Amino acid sequence: MSKLEKAIVAIVEVFEEYASTDDKKRQLTNAELSQLIKNQLSSPDFKDKIDKEDVQEALNKIDKNHDDQVNFREFSQCVALLAKGYFRKKHG
Repeated sequence: MSKLEKAIVAIVEVFEEYASTDDKKRQLTNAELSQLIKNQLSSPDFKDKIDKEDVQEALNKIDKNHDDQVNFREFSQCVALLAKGYFRKKHG
């Protein structure tokens, strides 16, 4: 598999892993999202490669319809914002 294919599979698998802790397998609850962020975005190496403002922007925009659930579309948009922040920090 290519790097991009592996990245796509990883994003889907992370979402499914955390969304599967209750009966709504296609949504993340606030608790599931909190656990995902704690476990998947806590590396000091990553935190040095993205500005806190970019992380906060991504988190603020994640639940666009304000239903206290995060669907895969909302989650993938958040991941895209984090990638954009990483790119901006890396390339100025």
